[in-house]
Amino acid sequence: MRELVADVDRRAAASPGDVLAIDADGAHTVGELRAAADDLAAILARHTGERPTLLVQADNSWRTIVAALAVGRLDGTLALLSRHATRQEFAAACTDLDPDAVLAAPAVSDGWSTALDIPVLDGWALAARPARPAERWAGGVVIGLTSGSTGRAKGVVQTEAALRYAGRATIDAVGLRAGDAVAALVPLSSAAAICFGLYLPLMLGGRMLLADRWDPAAAVDMMAEHDARWTMCVPTMALQMGSAARAEGLLSAMTAMTVGGGPMDAGALGRAERRLGTRFLRVFGMSECLGHTTSLPTDPESVRLGTDGTPFPGTELRAVDETGRPVPAGVVGRAQVRGPSLFAGYARAGAVEPPELTADGFLPTGDLAALDATGAVTIRGREKDVIIRGGRNIDITEVETAVARHPRIEQVCVVPVPDDVLGERIALLAVTDQPDLDLAEVQRHLAAEGLTKGKWPEFLFRVEALPQNRVGKLARAEAARLARRLRDAAHA
Repeated sequence: MRELVADVDRRAAASPGDVLAIDADGAHTVGELRAAADDLAAILARHTGERPTLLVQADNSWRTIVAALAVGRLDGTLALLSRHATRQEFAAACTDLDPDAVLAAPAVSDGWSTALDIPVLDGWALAARPARPAERWAGGVVIGLTSGSTGRAKGVVQTEAALRYAGRATIDAVGLRAGDAVAALVPLSSAAAICFGLYLPLMLGGRMLLADRWDPAAAVDMMAEHDARWTMCVPTMALQMGSAARAEGLLSAMTAMTVGGGPMDAGALGRAERRLGTRFLRVFGMSECLGHTTSLPTDPESVRLGTDGTPFPGTELRAVDETGRPVPAGVVGRAQVRGPSLFAGYARAGAVEPPELTADGFLPTGDLAALDATGAVTIRGREKDVIIRGGRNIDITEVETAVARHPRIEQVCVVPVPDDVLGERIALLAVTDQPDLDLAEVQRHLAAEGLTKGKWPEFLFRVEALPQNRVGKLARAEAARLARRLRDAAHA
């Protein structure tokens, strides 16, 4: 990340006393963090040489910034792992990444059953060995693990050119200005989170506001206190902040809040953004092709909240049928993307494995999408997000979207529960503060929405919160297990 290091060097030379980051430990200046990065780079260089691959416990703290700058100083590669990773997940990551160094807090490394013997970064420790050839990553500077919602997590290898393109495209689309404060709410353990929560704000030259533990009310207060102009989060987090805000309009100074990474309903988002006093911008993106569509602050609400925007300049997205031919405008097809932020590949056995692309260079995303005549994209769910009830495929997103329009439901998740006769039945997990909400009321609502009876949920379970994975996205597999437990308990 040589270009990012150069950005910070210029800032340190001009204003070393400026606050670069605010986290749970307090405020940290540009000069302090640059000096800490230089110290860590010197220690790494002694033990690994140039261009190391460093696997770091990627907290939302000053240490992750320092690790990124130190690796950039050595022209190396930063690999990211959540502090919540299990010993088995750490071992799997090492198998895929074959890192030259590991950096973590002692309590975390003990849980990973790995010994770190070089003290660094005020209480953390490092283990290192001579670096393997850096060319193994095909120019990749960041490796972030996917959330692992389906199967084993995969290491996504991204280049600095991709990070810089995605960051610049977002800055331009949102209308951010040099020096604006940006909040990092999503854990910095994925390629997308590092891009938009660390790389983008360092490019922008403002303050980074780092939330290391998720507390929606505290997140709103932090962004209000420090005049945050932008953040990116998943829909669940946005809705929780809308519900938890102590008063209306606390984020009225914010230019926009980007929301993506899960099912979204225009009505629920509209209520939350009005409570917060800002504008939500729906987006579609993935770690493999960073943030590749967005709506704009100037778009009408129907576009900002009802679609996932249009592709970044230079990025192409299309919807195709089963044969790979593009479908007409308005028709749902399989989403495919190509552009400057397309990843280098997946980390496999210590080297990059190129992605499987179409003959003309598009990446199949696994999502279903429809493009209208203006080019606006609307994601219609995952190709495999279906419930098979009595041999009939039921689109989970279609049901969730209809349920989410119920004015007394804050958040919703539709999942299958097993059934001896029909194979699967439809269960609904609902976050609501209305104790009298029952299944009959929801079914009447769905009838009024025009949803056919065969798609109505047959179970309703009120819950305080929907299960989330480590990056705040809906953990659908855990939600399905929860629904099954609740169904079984109700029939015990």
